[in-house]
Amino acid sequence: MLRGKLNEYFNLLKNEDKQFLTFLKAKYPLFHKSNFFYRDFQYGIRKYMELKGIDITYSEADKLAKELASSFEQQQIFIPVNSQSWTLNYPEFVTVVPGDPL
Repeated sequence: MLRGKLNEYFNLLKNEDKQFLTFLKAKYPLFHKSNFFYRDFQYGIRKYMELKGIDITYSEADKLAKELASSFEQQQIFIPVNSQSWTLNYPEFVTVVPGDPL
């Protein structure tokens, strides 16, 4: 369980989950049913927090990544592939190619 400032940061990320995922999509190849890697998630958290004017350490980003990934797994946004990656289950990020049947 996170305490103090880390708990505040976790709540910020959790409350802004849609904005955070959209931010990640802009930075990484993140699409519905694509694989997403722990290290990218960790760095994405650091960059998002920097955008909010909050500097966090690598260790803090690691703790936040573990907690937020667990939350996303419970919501079935992240489907675990192994201990270091997930498949994204987020239909809002479906990529449609012109000419493809819907």
